[in-house]
Amino acid sequence: MNIAIITGASSGLGREYAHLLAAEETLDELWLIARRRDLLESLAQELSPVPCRIFSCDLTQETVFPALQQQLAQSAGLEVRWLINAAGFGRIGISSDINLTDLSRMIDLNCRAAMSMTQLTLPFMSAGSHILQICSCAAFQPIPYLAVYAATKSFLLSYSRALSAELRPQGIGVTAVCPYWIRDTEFISQAIRTDKTGLFHGFPFTCTKHETALRSLRAARSHIEVCTPDLVSFLHRILTSILPHGMLVHLSKIYRYFA
Repeated sequence: MNIAIITGASSGLGREYAHLLAAEETLDELWLIARRRDLLESLAQELSPVPCRIFSCDLTQETVFPALQQQLAQSAGLEVRWLINAAGFGRIGISSDINLTDLSRMIDLNCRAAMSMTQLTLPFMSAGSHILQICSCAAFQPIPYLAVYAATKSFLLSYSRALSAELRPQGIGVTAVCPYWIRDTEFISQAIRTDKTGLFHGFPFTCTKHETALRSLRAARSHIEVCTPDLVSFLHRILTSILPHGMLVHLSKIYRYFA
């Protein structure tokens, strides 16, 4: 049985991946993971006739992973063809203004949950399987007022690149997806809730979730390790490979001023 597993599937980029995989891949089942059951159920109806299995759970809770592991082990002949770790969130603002619970949950979801899902599914993958880790172009440098978020994405990018090298001999692809701001997801509206002084007051040149999902799936099928699916993230990646971090931090202040 060939399946795809998508975390953060209830909305935004995760939901877009579910629609694209249902339309483009031959899958026996889609496993949809997120907290909001009602949105997962509506998504499952939209994806019909592709069978969907819904897991309404909070991936910041460690008890979730043994239960998911048991579900994988109990499914005879299961083959994970796609794992897309799209669950994640960010917070904008001065770090001291953001509560510790939010910062800790960000690390748990963006880093630990993605790693745990990867470790759980690897035994059920083989040549031709794909892992997509949804990072951000924030992974390329330290970003003041996105300090913890950028750090979590830097971890995920580094982990993905190393894992790609480890799994290449087995024919399992790993792609780190590093987009710029995406305008039609909940990410920006949720992230700015902690931006008390308007540090990020504009988001120019944003891309869309459809463009990001479509281009990153193509990149994964082409065995590209790091996907910058829009012009801004592509240029950002080049710039951060040339300039020192100190200068990049200064440039981020200029960006906020003119954005």
